[in-house]
Amino acid sequence: MAGANALDVLIVSLGSTSGLRMADEELAQSLRRAGASVAIAASHPPRPVRTLALLDLSWARAARAAAEAELARRTVAAVIYSSTTAALFWPRPGMIRFDAPSRGNRPGRHGLWQRPLERRRMGQASLLLPWSVGGLAEAPAVARRPDRALVLPVSVQSTAEAESPGDERASPAERDVAAITYAAHPSKKGLDRVLSAWRSRRADRPGDTAEELVVAGAPAEQLEAAGLLVAGEPGIRVVGMLAAGDYRALLRRARVFVCAPRREDYGIAQLEALADGCQLVTTPAPGPYAALPIARELDARLVDDDLQGALRAALDDPLPSYTARAQRALAPFSREAVDRLVAERLLPRLLA
Repeated sequence: MAGANALDVLIVSLGSTSGLRMADEELAQSLRRAGASVAIAASHPPRPVRTLALLDLSWARAARAAAEAELARRTVAAVIYSSTTAALFWPRPGMIRFDAPSRGNRPGRHGLWQRPLERRRMGQASLLLPWSVGGLAEAPAVARRPDRALVLPVSVQSTAEAESPGDERASPAERDVAAITYAAHPSKKGLDRVLSAWRSRRADRPGDTAEELVVAGAPAEQLEAAGLLVAGEPGIRVVGMLAAGDYRALLRRARVFVCAPRREDYGIAQLEALADGCQLVTTPAPGPYAALPIARELDARLVDDDLQGALRAALDDPLPSYTARAQRALAPFSREAVDRLVAERLLPRLLA
């Protein structure tokens, strides 16, 4: 739609996690399919700091620098700031897309300076684009007005068809990995609780050496240094950070995705696991956890603080209809569904 040196939409990407980067790329592709010209201004990762308040300060500055660089060389019709942190020091007002506001995930001293500025930015934004209804519910009152917000999920696709066109997803009995978990930010993700439940399961089945928990998202050295793992522990295999394709290939082999987050702002990893045919075993974590109501609907036995019991139900007594019902439940998160929202409801407001 735009001219040679003009752009319809600039997405200012915080990109502090692989999930955020994937979400930004999915949105950019969806906008392009709707006919818009789009660029992503990627923030340069700052140096590590000791507190969440300082971390947000560093990322907010990085996002401003990325936005300023793109705005200086292009004429941009609309700007989407991906996360409230990316919008805190914005050089120009725009729309804000977010998984959860800092009033939810930065309580107390962790969000001392972010929360009041976030409220101000949300009041100034032309439109708010929460990932989920739960994320919108945690936002300030100004963000919850129907005329100021559009819930826009992150699209999640199964990779089975892309890898092997025409193939059906493997049934639980055909999958050769018992369980997988994603351990980036292991404390927040509750890896200690996952490992405890897995060890208890193995202790109850001393003769079964075939079952294995695969731990992705963090290197073994980090987990061993934190005291979470012992090198060479039987029944646990750490694969570290993987390329997206390799990680999704593991999901297609796993019977169960298990997690115990202490708080969940959305849960892309859980939605991806469901899309690729895993059963989801999880604790009922607080936060706008988009996969949680789906998991409860699919099999309430698998959503429990008693992770060992939930693992037992998933691995020893899986519901035969689980995978098919999961695909139906994920329909609102499909690329086609998100594309319709973008083309029919978002793009007209972006370019108005």
